[in-house]
Amino acid sequence: MNRHGTAWSHDELILAFDLYCRLPFGQLHKTHRDIIRLAEVLGRSPSSVSMKCCNFAAFDPKLQERGVGGLSNASRGDRAIWDEFHADWNGLSLEAYEILARLPRAGGDPVFHPRENGDPDSFVQPIGDSERLATVKARIHQTFFRSMILSSYDNTCCITGLRIPEALVASHIIPWAVDESKRTDPTNGLCLSATWDRLFDRGLVTVTPEYRVKVSKRLLESRDERIQEQVCRYEGREITMPGRWWPGVEVLNWHKVNIYFVNDHY
Repeated sequence: MNRHGTAWSHDELILAFDLYCRLPFGQLHKTHRDIIRLAEVLGRSPSSVSMKCCNFAAFDPKLQERGVGGLSNASRGDRAIWDEFHADWNGLSLEAYEILARLPRAGGDPVFHPRENGDPDSFVQPIGDSERLATVKARIHQTFFRSMILSSYDNTCCITGLRIPEALVASHIIPWAVDESKRTDPTNGLCLSATWDRLFDRGLVTVTPEYRVKVSKRLLESRDERIQEQVCRYEGREITMPGRWWPGVEVLNWHKVNIYFVNDHY
């Protein structure tokens, strides 16, 4: 059914905001495959979906700092969705998933979900009794978090500059098991290569609240030339900042105090 020109429902706005969070701002255009797919699901034009996603930039403080203000026709409904979910990332990821699972595609197939491992043949299925709810939620949260972090950092390790998505990790600054409310919060994330994710997780390196790399004394004093070349040379360097969702100063401090300092690597 063609719904062009009709008001956006609450559920549709949630799906648009979900997509806004998972795509780099520069890719929110009408020819992007995920914009087109969401338009097909909603019965709207790709142009209208693109414009609606761009509206949310009007409320995004980091984009505003860069002079990117979004479109000028953001509505009260857009603002309400931003206020409802920009600090409830867990809720957003689950709500969007469940909305998509309820929406039929032409022919009665389950709704395609663009973030399902990047697989164009994957579909969202309703959360069934046969699966443990905690496991399903964890998978949804993890996939959503990875999408947001990699898109924010333009698929680039913020320390080394490595640009191989398959080798990148959406690293939690405060670990997954420590604070459930931070599990999908993009300000609790860094895009790191797999090696640097392990170093960060073990407290062998940290990122300071000034966004600089700090390497442990143990590694700095190593005589291994490979450690010096591959790790220690980044000591004191600024990380590459994301286009949005900057890592929070408070969570970086938490990592420094509770993981880096505790392991006595300073």
